[in-house]
Amino acid sequence: MARVVTEHVRQIGKHFLSERILTELSDIRSRHAIHCSFLDAFLDCLLDKREGRYWNRTYLALPLLELLLDDQHSEVSPDRLATLLVSDAIRFETETAGGSSEPPCRGRPDPATLRKRLRHALRFVADDLGGPDAADPQDLVDRLPRPPATDAGRWFDVTVQPVYVLHDEYFFIRVLQTHEMLFTEIARNIRKAIGALRDGKLTASVELVDHATAIFERAAALFRITATMRAEQFSVFRQFTQGASAIQSEQYKKFEILCGVPPAPRLHSAAFTNVPAVRDEAESAAHDTVTQAYLDLRRAGAFGQAEWNLLDSALGRLEARHQRWKSTHRSLAVRMLGDAHGSGHTDGVPYLTKCVENRLFWQLSEE
Repeated sequence: MARVVTEHVRQIGKHFLSERILTELSDIRSRHAIHCSFLDAFLDCLLDKREGRYWNRTYLALPLLELLLDDQHSEVSPDRLATLLVSDAIRFETETAGGSSEPPCRGRPDPATLRKRLRHALRFVADDLGGPDAADPQDLVDRLPRPPATDAGRWFDVTVQPVYVLHDEYFFIRVLQTHEMLFTEIARNIRKAIGALRDGKLTASVELVDHATAIFERAAALFRITATMRAEQFSVFRQFTQGASAIQSEQYKKFEILCGVPPAPRLHSAAFTNVPAVRDEAESAAHDTVTQAYLDLRRAGAFGQAEWNLLDSALGRLEARHQRWKSTHRSLAVRMLGDAHGSGHTDGVPYLTKCVENRLFWQLSEE
């Protein structure tokens, strides 16, 4: 059922599902979804607009992807799922370029744009392909990694539900989903780094912070893929994504509050009012951060200066990579949005410009 519904969505766009179909899907959920968490998540994402729950998580089918991460039989990490998502985008681009009519694609990219898009995407999954730059992308499709052949893995193919029918939205969704998976992995590393620091294992903490920085490098590479999206296509389908925005990214905000609690003006701005659960976590007395652990252990004289220098350098590398990531994000938004407002009811580019000024470890610079 999920595959049939997904094919229909890709033919007309989720925004344009008929009331009859939406009613039938609602009935199916009330009768059957209680027995299957995957079906429940799938239908919740499909019915979000009808039920006034539409936002970033449901647009990107994150509840469904998160179930894949939680499945014990699949054993897929967020970083691995990021590779699977980009691999699927590559397959989509190569298959539609070959004239496939399933799903129908309006506005396929010209050959030069397609080659550039595939080149950047293939570099993202290069570790699985053994140097794809020298190969014909068409020859690589069969070598691209696929989701595990488990009951959970079979839901992977229905995690793209475009709101419209333009070609670029498919890969746009996959790239945004990939960003969410990478930030999930980054947040996990930072949380472990805090634990290692509290346990007196400074070297292990430094390694975890550096791993998070390396994953940030992968996240930055996604901007090169996104830059191949045609602005004219983006401006058309984004009118049906109003209400869903990257400002609602919970995983990015979790990473941010694990580094340090943001200053009050940011914590009470749209950046966090859009993710109230994360804001509540940041304000909880039990919430711990790299910054707090650092300050506590510094005052206790826990390590020698040479060890502190190692941690300072690692945190500096993460801060610098984060700053470059934000600057690149802003530059891409200038090209895609221009003077338009963001789909999450922000000012768009001016909002991102202000965000460039934020620092992860702002409290440490004040010490």
